[in-house]
Amino acid sequence: MVSFSILDASIIILFFLLVIVIGFIPEKVKVEDTDGYLLSGRKVGLLLFVLTNVSTWYGGILGVGEFTYRYGLLSWVTQGLPYYIFAVIFALTFAKKIRQASLFTIPDKLEETYGRKVGLFAAIIVAVLVSPAPYLLMVANLIALIFHIDLFFSLILAALLSMIYLFKSGYKSDLYTDAFEFFVMFLGFIVIVLFAINNLGGVEYLTKRLPAAHLSITGGASPEYLIVWFLIALWTFVDPGFHQRCYAAKNGDVAVKGIIISVFFWALFDFLTTTTGLFARAELPNLNDPVLSFPLFAEKILTSGWKGLFYSAMFATILSTLNSFMFLSATTFGRDFIYKLSVSRNQLKITTYTRWGLIFSSVISIIIALFFKSVIQIWYTIGSICIPSLVILIISSYYAKIKIHSAFALIEMVGGIFFSLIWFFVRSNFITNVFLRDIEPMIIGLVFVLIFHLSVLIFQRKKPFFGLRKL
Repeated sequence: MVSFSILDASIIILFFLLVIVIGFIPEKVKVEDTDGYLLSGRKVGLLLFVLTNVSTWYGGILGVGEFTYRYGLLSWVTQGLPYYIFAVIFALTFAKKIRQASLFTIPDKLEETYGRKVGLFAAIIVAVLVSPAPYLLMVANLIALIFHIDLFFSLILAALLSMIYLFKSGYKSDLYTDAFEFFVMFLGFIVIVLFAINNLGGVEYLTKRLPAAHLSITGGASPEYLIVWFLIALWTFVDPGFHQRCYAAKNGDVAVKGIIISVFFWALFDFLTTTTGLFARAELPNLNDPVLSFPLFAEKILTSGWKGLFYSAMFATILSTLNSFMFLSATTFGRDFIYKLSVSRNQLKITTYTRWGLIFSSVISIIIALFFKSVIQIWYTIGSICIPSLVILIISSYYAKIKIHSAFALIEMVGGIFFSLIWFFVRSNFITNVFLRDIEPMIIGLVFVLIFHLSVLIFQRKKPFFGLRKL
C-alpha cells in the first residue's frame, strides 16, 4: 500500500533524533522548583507561546484528512472557523484573568472557587480529556506502518519519543520540541500542496474533479448541523492546554496576543490541510478508508525524500499534541490527585509526583491503546460528554456575579455528564427524526447546565438561605 525509500526512512529517523536532542537542550529543573517544572517558570514569551499553541492544535491530523475527503470545504467551516471565533473570545475575556490567577490547572481554579469536592471531581474529568492514548495509538500505527514493527513495540517507542525528555526539564522541553515541530508540520504540507498544484493543476482541476458540494462552504449541510458544530467548539473554554499556556505566559498581554496571532497560523495551516484533502479526493475518488487519504495521496504524488518530509510533518502534528497531553496528564496525576489527596500537601514534592505521573500516564495509555483499540473513538465521545459539566463553571469561576453555591456546582457537574450520557444512548431511537438523531450528546448536556446555572442564579438572588449571600 505504501513504500518508503532509504532516504524517506532516514529523514523520518533524523526528525525523531532532532526531537529528542531538542527536548534535552533546556537545563534540568530542580526538584523543588514547581513553577519551573510545570510552567517553565511562568516566563514563556510571545514567540514560544504562539509556536506551541499552534503546533499542539492538530493531533488528529488523519481525521482532518478524512473529514475533508468526505465533505470538502465544510471541513474548514466546522473544524476551523468556530474555533477561531471562540479562541478570540477566550483571549479577550479570559486569558488575562487566568494569568493573573497564577494557579496551575483547571481543577485548581474550581477548587479555589467551589471547594475541594468540585476540584477533585473536575480533576477526574480533566484526566479523561487529556488522555494521550488516542494520539499514542496514531503515532504507533504510523511507526508500525513505516518500519514494520510490532504494534506493542511501536507503542513503547512512541511513548518514549513523546516523554523521555520531559523528565529532565518538564514544560520547557515540551515548548522547545513543539517549536521545532511547528516548522516541520508547515514545511511538509507546503511541499505537498506545491507538488499537487505543479503536477495536477490548480482550481480548474479541482472544479472538474470534485463533487459540487465539496466546493460549497456549507456542503449542503443544514443550519442546525452547522450550529451544533459551532457549539462543540466551546471545547476551547475547557481545553486544559489553553489554560496551561495562559498560566505559563510571561504576562497577560502575551497570553492575549499569543492566542490571537495563533488564529492567523491556524487559518494558514487549515488552508494547507484542506487543500491537500481536496486534491486527495479529486485524485483518489474511491478510497475504501478515507482516514488514510493523506498518506495515500502522498504515496501518489510525492517522490523519494519529499515523502519522508511529509511523513515527518504528519508525525510532528501528532507528536506535538501527544507530548503536551502526556505532560498535562502527568500534571493532573501529580498535582491534582497525589498532591491534593496527600495529608501533608508538601509542594516541594509536586515535581517528583509529576515525574512519576509521566510513567503512570505512559503505561496506562499503552494499555488502553493496545488492548482497547476499539474504544479509542469512544474515548473521544466520553470526552465530549464530559465537557458540558465544566464549561459554565469555569466561566463563572472568573466572574463573581455569576458564581453559584458549591453544592449546586457539584450537582451541575454531575447533571451535565448524566444528561449527555442519557442522550448518547437514546438518540439512535429517533430513526425518522433526523433533527433529533443528529443532536450531539454534548448539546443536551450544555442545555441542561445552562438552564440549571441560570435557575440557581435567579434562586440565589430571591432566596438568600444556605449562606448563598456570602458568595
